[in-house]
Amino acid sequence: MRIKLNLLLCVLVLFLECCLGRFLVEKNSLRITSPKSLKGSYECAIGNFGVPQYGGTLIGSVVYPNVNQKGCRNFTDYDASFQSKPGVFPTFLLVDRGDCYFTLKAWNAQNGGAAAILVADDKVETLITMDTPDEGNVANDDYVEKINIPSTLISKSLGDRIKKALLNGEVVHINLDWREALPHPDDRVEYELWTNSNDECGPKCDNQIDFVKSFKGAAQFLEKKGFTQFTPHFITWYCPNDFLLSNQCKSQCINNGRYCAPDPENDFNKGYDGKDVVLQNLRQACFFKVANESGRPWQWWDYVTDFSIRCPMKEKKYTEDCSDQVIKSLGVDLEKINACVGDPDADVENRVLKAEQDLQIGKESRGDITILPTLVINNRQYRGKLSRPAVLKAICSGFQETTEPSICLTSDMETNECLENNGGCWQDKSSNITACRDTFRGRVCECPIVNNVKFVGDGYTHCEASGALSCDFHNGGCWKQSHGGRLYSACHDDYKKGCDCPSGFKGDGVLSCEDIDECKEKLACQCPQCKCENTFGSYECKCNSGLLYSRENDTCIGRYTSSSVPSIWTIILVAVITLSGGYAFYKYRIQRYMDTEIRAIMAQYMPLDNQPLIIPNQEAHDDI
Repeated sequence: MRIKLNLLLCVLVLFLECCLGRFLVEKNSLRITSPKSLKGSYECAIGNFGVPQYGGTLIGSVVYPNVNQKGCRNFTDYDASFQSKPGVFPTFLLVDRGDCYFTLKAWNAQNGGAAAILVADDKVETLITMDTPDEGNVANDDYVEKINIPSTLISKSLGDRIKKALLNGEVVHINLDWREALPHPDDRVEYELWTNSNDECGPKCDNQIDFVKSFKGAAQFLEKKGFTQFTPHFITWYCPNDFLLSNQCKSQCINNGRYCAPDPENDFNKGYDGKDVVLQNLRQACFFKVANESGRPWQWWDYVTDFSIRCPMKEKKYTEDCSDQVIKSLGVDLEKINACVGDPDADVENRVLKAEQDLQIGKESRGDITILPTLVINNRQYRGKLSRPAVLKAICSGFQETTEPSICLTSDMETNECLENNGGCWQDKSSNITACRDTFRGRVCECPIVNNVKFVGDGYTHCEASGALSCDFHNGGCWKQSHGGRLYSACHDDYKKGCDCPSGFKGDGVLSCEDIDECKEKLACQCPQCKCENTFGSYECKCNSGLLYSRENDTCIGRYTSSSVPSIWTIILVAVITLSGGYAFYKYRIQRYMDTEIRAIMAQYMPLDNQPLIIPNQEAHDDI
C-alpha cells in the first residue's frame, strides 16, 4: 500500500513539474553606493518569507561575520550583535548558502539584530526563490511566521566581490529597492489569493486561516469602495489515466479524476479525503461567483471565515450540511451555488474548476502557481509572510502614488518600525526630534521639518537645522554661554552657513568662543587720558580729569563747551545758529527788495503820501 501511495505521489509530482514548469523568480533591485569599485545596480531574488518592503527602500551597511558565516547558529552564542543604532546605517547581514534552511538563517539574523539578510549563493546559477521548508522538516518551525525582516538571495559572484571589499577594510553600503517589485499602473489594484479550504495541514494552514480572518475587514473595505478587484482561486490537478481506477485517485479526485487535491492528513484510511477538499474548494469558488454576480463579492471573506470557525475538520464538521448553514446565514442563493457545483460523480468537466486549472498556468509576467498559499498582485506574485500588515502594504504599493486609499495612509498601515531603535535613523533624544518616518511603503530615514525649520543631512548619521530659526534647536550646533544674566551665542538666524563668534569673541564658533582682551591687545581705549578695563565680551574705558570717553572716536572729551575738544552737540548748536541767522538775513533782504519794487509800481498809478496831488484838465457840463 505504501509503495502504491509513493508511486502515485511521484507521478503527481512529475505531472506538476511537467505542466507547471514556468515558475518565475520574483526580484527586486539591489544598488551598491559604496565602495566605488562595486557601485551599480544588481538583481536579487525576494525570499518567500519575512516582510519585503514593497513600494519602499531600505539602506544598510553590509556585515560579513567572522564566525557562523552560514548563519545556522544563533549569533548570540558568539556574542555577536548587529543591532541598528541611531546615527549609523542599519546592518545587512551577509551569510553563505548551505547547511541549513534559508528561514533558519533569516531567523538567526533577525535575533542578532540585523535589519535584512543577504544570502550569497554557493554555486554559479540563475537566481532561485528561497522558500520555507516543508511542514515537519524542521523542529519548532513556527518561528518561520515570526520572521519580519526582508531576505534576498544574491549571486555567488556578487557575494564574493562584497566579501573581498569587506576584507580590504572597505565599507559596503547597499540600497534594497522594492519600488518596482510590484507594478502600480493605475488607481485600482487587482489581486488574487490562491488558497484551499484544508485546515489540517499544520502551521501553514493555521496561518492561512488567521490571515483570512485578520485581513477580512481591510479586504472588504477596499472592495466596497472600488479600490480593488479581488478574486479567489484554488489549485487542483488531474489524475493520470493509468491510475483512474486506483483507490488513491478515487479518494482524492472528483469528476472521474479530473480535479484532485492531496489527502488532508496524508492518510487514505482515516479522516477526510482529498475529494472532500476539492468539493469545498469548489463551493467556495462558486460562492464567490454567485456573490460577485449579485454585486457583493466581498461576502466571500465572510463565508470563508465563518466556515473555518463553524465547520473545522478537527471537529468533524467539514461537511456540505455545515457549509449550507453558513451560506444560508449570509443570505446567498444556495440553489445557484449548488447548480454551479454540479454533480461531482459525473464524468464531465466542471466549468469553474476547469477555468481554475487553466489559470494555474502563468502568462506574461506572472509565473505558474505552484506554492500554496500564493498572493498575486497586479499580475505579479507576492513574496513574503502572509500577514495583514505585510500584505496590505504590498497592495497599497500597487496603487499609483497619490492615488492610495485612506486605509493606506492611516494607523492601519503602521508597523511601528520607528519604535524599535528608532528604525536605525538619526535621533535627538533631548528634543525628541527624529529622522525616522514610518509609512506603508516602508520606514524611511529623512531629516525632518520641525516648526518650519528644515533639518538637512543623510537621515542616518546626522541631521542639522538650517535656515531661519535654526538657532531654536540646540543653538544651531554653535557655541553659547550665559554670563551676567546675558546670553552670548555664535548662532545667527539667517541663511549663512557655519557659526560665527559674536563681537568681542574669537574662536571656531562651534566648540568655543573666547573673550577678546581689547585692552591687552590694544584694540581700543588707547588715548593718553584713557584707562582700559576688559569685560566679558567687551571693555570699559574711563578718562582722567573728569573727561568723558567717546567710543566712536576712541578718545576723551570734555564735559562742557570749554573743552579743548568741542562736543558734537556744540558743533551742532553752532551750525544751527549760523544757519538760522543766514536764513533770517536772507528773508530780510528779500522783503526789502519786494517792498521797493511794489512802491515803484504803485507810484505810477496813484500819489503816494509824500507826493503832491495832480488833477488833469477836463471839460465838464452840469445839466440843470
